[in-house]
Amino acid sequence: MKILLAIDSSADSEAMVREAASRPWPSESVFCVMSVVDIWTLEETPALRENAQREAQKLVTSAAGTLRQSGYEVFPEIQLGAPQTAIQDFAAKWEANLILIGARGRNSLTKFLLGSVAQAVLRTAPCSVEAVRRPPVAASHPGQGMRILLGTDGSEFSSKAAYSVANRPWPPRSQVRIISVQELLVPEAVAASSLQYSVYSERSMDEVSEVTRKRAEDAVAQARSILGSAHLEICDTPQDVPVGDPRTILLDEAKSWGAGLIVLGSNGRGGFDHLLPGSVSESVSMHANCSVEVIRG
Repeated sequence: MKILLAIDSSADSEAMVREAASRPWPSESVFCVMSVVDIWTLEETPALRENAQREAQKLVTSAAGTLRQSGYEVFPEIQLGAPQTAIQDFAAKWEANLILIGARGRNSLTKFLLGSVAQAVLRTAPCSVEAVRRPPVAASHPGQGMRILLGTDGSEFSSKAAYSVANRPWPPRSQVRIISVQELLVPEAVAASSLQYSVYSERSMDEVSEVTRKRAEDAVAQARSILGSAHLEICDTPQDVPVGDPRTILLDEAKSWGAGLIVLGSNGRGGFDHLLPGSVSESVSMHANCSVEVIRG
Protein backbone atom coordinates (compact mmCIF):
# COMPACT_ATOMS: atom_id res chain seq x y z
CA MET A 1 0.00 0.00 0.00
CA LYS A 2 1.34 3.44 -0.95
CA ILE A 3 0.37 6.13 1.57
CA LEU A 4 1.04 9.83 0.95
CA LEU A 5 1.13 12.13 3.99
CA ALA A 6 0.65 15.76 2.96
CA ILE A 7 1.86 17.84 5.89
CA ASP A 8 2.57 21.40 6.94
CA SER A 9 3.90 22.91 10.15
CA SER A 10 0.57 22.87 12.02
CA ALA A 11 -0.22 20.93 15.17
CA ASP A 12 -2.82 18.94 13.22
CA SER A 13 -0.14 17.70 10.84
CA GLU A 14 1.97 16.61 13.80
CA ALA A 15 -1.01 14.71 15.17
CA MET A 16 -1.58 13.14 11.74
CA VAL A 17 1.99 11.80 11.64
CA ARG A 18 1.61 10.32 15.13
CA GLU A 19 -1.72 8.78 14.13
CA ALA A 20 -0.19 7.21 11.01
CA ALA A 21 2.75 5.87 13.01
CA SER A 22 0.48 4.30 15.65
CA ARG A 23 -1.88 2.49 13.28
CA PRO A 24 -1.22 -0.93 11.77
CA TRP A 25 -0.97 -0.91 7.97
CA PRO A 26 -0.81 -3.67 5.36
CA SER A 27 2.54 -5.42 5.15
CA GLU A 28 5.11 -3.81 2.87
CA SER A 29 3.32 -0.44 3.01
CA VAL A 30 5.42 2.49 1.85
CA PHE A 31 4.99 6.07 3.06
CA CYS A 32 5.88 9.32 1.37
CA VAL A 33 5.89 12.39 3.60
CA MET A 34 5.40 15.45 1.42
CA SER A 35 5.31 19.18 2.07
CA VAL A 36 4.49 21.76 -0.57
CA VAL A 37 6.14 25.18 -0.67
CA ASP A 38 3.74 27.58 -2.34
CA ILE A 39 6.23 29.42 -4.53
CA TRP A 40 3.57 31.69 -5.99
CA THR A 41 3.26 33.56 -2.70
CA LEU A 42 7.07 33.84 -2.47
CA GLU A 43 7.88 34.61 -6.10
CA GLU A 44 9.10 38.11 -5.32
CA THR A 45 11.12 37.09 -2.25
CA PRO A 46 13.80 34.50 -3.16
CA ALA A 47 15.35 34.61 0.31
CA LEU A 48 12.05 33.69 1.95
CA ARG A 49 11.51 30.92 -0.58
CA GLU A 50 14.88 29.37 0.18
CA ASN A 51 14.15 29.57 3.90
CA ALA A 52 10.74 27.98 3.33
CA GLN A 53 12.35 25.10 1.46
CA ARG A 54 14.83 24.52 4.28
CA GLU A 55 12.05 24.51 6.87
CA ALA A 56 9.96 22.17 4.74
CA GLN A 57 12.92 19.80 4.43
CA LYS A 58 13.36 19.74 8.20
CA LEU A 59 9.64 19.09 8.59
CA VAL A 60 9.45 16.08 6.26
CA THR A 61 12.74 14.64 7.56
CA SER A 62 11.45 14.74 11.14
CA ALA A 63 8.09 13.19 10.18
CA ALA A 64 9.81 10.48 8.16
CA GLY A 65 11.95 9.64 11.19
CA THR A 66 8.84 9.20 13.35
CA LEU A 67 7.34 6.75 10.87
CA ARG A 68 10.59 4.81 10.47
CA GLN A 69 10.64 4.23 14.22
CA SER A 70 7.43 2.27 13.73
CA GLY A 71 9.16 0.07 11.18
CA TYR A 72 7.77 1.52 7.96
CA GLU A 73 9.61 2.31 4.73
CA VAL A 74 9.46 6.09 4.29
CA PHE A 75 10.90 8.72 2.00
CA PRO A 76 10.54 12.53 2.19
CA GLU A 77 9.43 14.72 -0.69
CA ILE A 78 9.44 18.51 -1.23
CA GLN A 79 7.28 19.98 -3.98
CA LEU A 80 7.20 23.56 -5.25
CA GLY A 81 3.96 24.97 -6.57
CA ALA A 82 0.30 25.25 -5.67
CA PRO A 83 -0.58 22.71 -2.94
CA GLN A 84 -4.01 21.98 -4.45
CA THR A 85 -2.46 20.57 -7.63
CA ALA A 86 0.96 19.46 -6.37
CA ILE A 87 -0.48 16.89 -3.96
CA GLN A 88 -2.80 15.36 -6.53
CA ASP A 89 -0.24 15.38 -9.34
CA PHE A 90 2.34 13.62 -7.17
CA ALA A 91 -0.24 11.12 -5.90
CA ALA A 92 -1.16 10.24 -9.49
CA LYS A 93 2.47 9.97 -10.62
CA TRP A 94 3.47 7.84 -7.62
CA GLU A 95 0.22 5.81 -7.90
CA ALA A 96 -0.66 6.37 -4.26
CA ASN A 97 -3.47 4.32 -2.73
CA LEU A 98 -4.29 6.74 0.08
CA ILE A 99 -3.64 10.40 0.87
CA LEU A 100 -3.63 11.50 4.49
CA ILE A 101 -4.17 15.22 4.90
CA GLY A 102 -4.84 17.38 7.94
CA ALA A 103 -8.41 18.58 8.19
CA ARG A 104 -7.13 21.90 9.44
CA GLY A 105 -3.86 23.69 8.92
CA ARG A 106 -1.82 26.80 9.24
CA ASN A 107 -2.39 29.69 6.87
CA SER A 108 1.30 30.24 6.20
CA LEU A 109 3.64 29.02 3.49
CA THR A 110 1.65 25.93 2.59
CA LYS A 111 -1.93 27.11 3.16
CA PHE A 112 -3.37 23.78 4.29
CA LEU A 113 -6.92 24.92 4.95
CA LEU A 114 -9.92 22.62 4.75
CA GLY A 115 -11.78 25.21 2.70
CA SER A 116 -9.09 25.19 0.02
CA VAL A 117 -6.37 22.55 -0.21
CA ALA A 118 -7.91 19.64 1.72
CA GLN A 119 -11.32 20.20 0.18
CA ALA A 120 -9.84 20.26 -3.33
CA VAL A 121 -7.93 17.05 -2.65
CA LEU A 122 -11.05 15.36 -1.26
CA ARG A 123 -13.01 16.29 -4.37
CA THR A 124 -10.65 15.31 -7.15
CA ALA A 125 -7.78 13.16 -5.86
CA PRO A 126 -7.02 10.06 -7.96
CA CYS A 127 -7.12 7.78 -4.90
CA SER A 128 -8.73 7.45 -1.47
CA VAL A 129 -8.33 10.40 0.91
CA GLU A 130 -8.50 10.63 4.69
CA ALA A 131 -9.02 14.01 6.33
CA VAL A 132 -7.32 13.41 9.67
CA ARG A 133 -8.44 15.08 12.88
CA ARG A 134 -7.19 14.61 16.37
CA PRO A 135 -9.82 12.34 17.94
CA PRO A 136 -12.23 14.04 20.35
CA VAL A 137 -12.09 13.05 24.00
CA ALA A 138 -15.30 11.08 23.53
CA ALA A 139 -13.59 8.91 20.89
CA SER A 140 -10.72 7.91 23.16
CA HIS A 141 -11.21 4.32 24.27
CA PRO A 142 -7.97 3.13 25.90
CA GLY A 143 -7.28 -0.50 25.15
CA GLN A 144 -10.42 -0.81 23.00
CA GLY A 145 -8.96 -0.12 19.56
CA MET A 146 -10.64 2.17 17.06
CA ARG A 147 -14.32 2.86 16.56
CA ILE A 148 -15.03 2.92 12.83
CA LEU A 149 -18.37 4.14 11.49
CA LEU A 150 -19.07 2.78 8.00
CA GLY A 151 -21.71 4.69 6.05
CA THR A 152 -23.27 2.76 3.17
CA ASP A 153 -26.06 3.04 0.64
CA GLY A 154 -25.45 -0.33 -1.03
CA SER A 155 -23.87 1.21 -4.13
CA GLU A 156 -20.66 0.07 -5.82
CA PHE A 157 -18.86 2.94 -4.10
CA SER A 158 -20.08 1.83 -0.68
CA SER A 159 -19.05 -1.75 -1.40
CA LYS A 160 -15.53 -0.54 -2.12
CA ALA A 161 -15.52 1.28 1.21
CA ALA A 162 -16.65 -1.89 3.03
CA TYR A 163 -13.99 -4.00 1.30
CA SER A 164 -11.36 -1.41 2.22
CA VAL A 165 -12.29 -1.68 5.89
CA ALA A 166 -12.44 -5.50 5.70
CA ASN A 167 -9.04 -5.87 4.05
CA ARG A 168 -7.06 -3.49 6.26
CA PRO A 169 -5.45 -4.29 9.61
CA TRP A 170 -6.79 -2.35 12.59
CA PRO A 171 -5.72 -2.05 16.22
CA PRO A 172 -6.79 -4.96 18.46
CA ARG A 173 -10.38 -4.83 19.73
CA SER A 174 -11.43 -2.32 17.09
CA GLN A 175 -15.14 -2.02 16.43
CA VAL A 176 -17.15 -1.08 13.34
CA ARG A 177 -20.71 0.15 13.22
CA ILE A 178 -22.62 0.11 9.92
CA ILE A 179 -25.24 2.70 9.16
CA SER A 180 -27.46 3.28 6.15
CA VAL A 181 -29.98 6.09 5.95
CA GLN A 182 -33.40 6.13 4.38
CA GLU A 183 -33.53 9.50 2.70
CA LEU A 184 -36.69 11.44 3.46
CA LEU A 185 -38.09 12.09 -0.01
CA VAL A 186 -40.73 14.69 -0.78
CA PRO A 187 -42.37 15.01 -4.20
CA GLU A 188 -39.92 17.73 -5.27
CA ALA A 189 -36.97 15.52 -4.33
CA VAL A 190 -38.43 12.55 -6.20
CA ALA A 191 -38.89 14.69 -9.29
CA ALA A 192 -35.24 15.78 -9.06
CA SER A 193 -34.03 12.19 -8.77
CA SER A 194 -34.15 9.34 -11.22
CA LEU A 195 -37.63 8.43 -9.96
CA GLN A 196 -39.90 10.26 -12.39
CA TYR A 197 -43.49 10.49 -11.25
CA SER A 198 -46.03 12.57 -13.13
CA VAL A 199 -48.69 12.27 -10.44
CA TYR A 200 -47.97 12.04 -6.74
CA SER A 201 -50.34 10.28 -4.40
CA GLU A 202 -50.06 9.19 -0.81
CA ARG A 203 -49.91 5.59 -1.99
CA SER A 204 -47.12 6.21 -4.49
CA MET A 205 -45.06 8.08 -1.91
CA ASP A 206 -45.58 5.21 0.55
CA GLU A 207 -44.29 2.83 -2.11
CA VAL A 208 -41.23 4.99 -2.72
CA SER A 209 -40.61 5.16 1.03
CA GLU A 210 -40.81 1.38 1.28
CA VAL A 211 -38.31 0.99 -1.58
CA THR A 212 -35.81 3.34 0.05
CA ARG A 213 -36.24 1.66 3.45
CA LYS A 214 -35.64 -1.79 1.96
CA ARG A 215 -32.63 -0.46 0.06
CA ALA A 216 -31.09 0.86 3.29
CA GLU A 217 -31.69 -2.46 5.08
CA ASP A 218 -30.13 -4.39 2.19
CA ALA A 219 -27.13 -2.03 2.22
CA VAL A 220 -26.46 -2.82 5.88
CA ALA A 221 -26.81 -6.56 5.24
CA GLN A 222 -24.42 -6.35 2.30
CA ALA A 223 -21.80 -4.48 4.34
CA ARG A 224 -22.12 -6.99 7.21
CA SER A 225 -21.50 -9.81 4.76
CA ILE A 226 -18.37 -8.11 3.39
CA LEU A 227 -17.04 -7.45 6.87
CA GLY A 228 -17.78 -10.98 8.04
CA SER A 229 -14.22 -12.21 7.44
CA ALA A 230 -12.54 -9.18 9.00
CA HIS A 231 -11.06 -9.28 12.50
CA LEU A 232 -13.43 -6.59 13.68
CA GLU A 233 -16.26 -6.56 16.15
CA ILE A 234 -19.41 -5.48 14.33
CA CYS A 235 -21.50 -3.46 16.74
CA ASP A 236 -25.25 -3.67 16.66
CA THR A 237 -26.98 -0.95 14.70
CA PRO A 238 -30.42 0.48 15.49
CA GLN A 239 -33.21 -1.91 14.48
CA ASP A 240 -35.09 0.88 12.73
CA VAL A 241 -33.42 2.43 9.68
CA PRO A 242 -32.85 6.13 10.41
CA VAL A 243 -34.78 8.49 8.16
CA GLY A 244 -33.55 11.92 7.12
CA ASP A 245 -30.53 13.69 5.67
CA PRO A 246 -27.60 11.20 5.49
CA ARG A 247 -25.10 13.96 6.25
CA THR A 248 -26.79 15.01 9.48
CA ILE A 249 -27.44 11.46 10.65
CA LEU A 250 -23.88 10.28 9.96
CA LEU A 251 -22.41 13.25 11.80
CA ASP A 252 -24.75 12.81 14.79
CA GLU A 253 -24.13 9.06 14.96
CA ALA A 254 -20.36 9.50 14.84
CA LYS A 255 -20.50 12.03 17.66
CA SER A 256 -22.87 10.09 19.90
CA TRP A 257 -21.06 6.76 19.42
CA GLY A 258 -17.64 8.35 19.86
CA ALA A 259 -16.29 7.26 16.47
CA GLY A 260 -12.63 7.88 15.73
CA LEU A 261 -13.03 7.35 11.97
CA ILE A 262 -15.88 7.57 9.46
CA VAL A 263 -15.45 5.61 6.21
CA LEU A 264 -17.55 6.42 3.14
CA GLY A 265 -17.61 5.74 -0.57
CA SER A 266 -16.75 8.61 -2.88
CA ASN A 267 -20.25 8.83 -4.31
CA GLY A 268 -23.71 7.48 -3.69
CA ARG A 269 -26.95 6.36 -5.26
CA GLY A 270 -29.29 8.84 -3.57
CA GLY A 271 -31.38 11.22 -5.64
CA PHE A 272 -29.45 14.35 -4.78
CA ASP A 273 -26.07 12.64 -5.19
CA HIS A 274 -26.88 12.07 -8.84
CA LEU A 275 -26.94 15.85 -9.19
CA LEU A 276 -24.15 16.63 -6.72
CA PRO A 277 -21.55 13.82 -6.86
CA GLY A 278 -19.79 13.29 -3.57
CA SER A 279 -21.96 15.77 -1.70
CA VAL A 280 -22.52 13.50 1.29
CA SER A 281 -18.90 12.40 1.63
CA GLU A 282 -17.63 15.94 1.18
CA SER A 283 -20.04 17.45 3.69
CA VAL A 284 -19.27 14.78 6.28
CA SER A 285 -15.53 15.27 5.72
CA MET A 286 -15.87 19.01 6.27
CA HIS A 287 -18.00 18.91 9.41
CA ALA A 288 -17.18 15.71 11.31
CA ASN A 289 -15.52 15.90 14.72
CA CYS A 290 -13.29 12.91 13.86
CA SER A 291 -11.24 11.66 10.90
CA VAL A 292 -13.08 10.83 7.68
CA GLU A 293 -11.81 8.52 4.94
CA VAL A 294 -13.36 8.72 1.48
CA ILE A 295 -12.69 5.56 -0.53
CA ARG A 296 -12.11 5.49 -4.26
CA GLY A 297 -11.44 2.39 -6.32
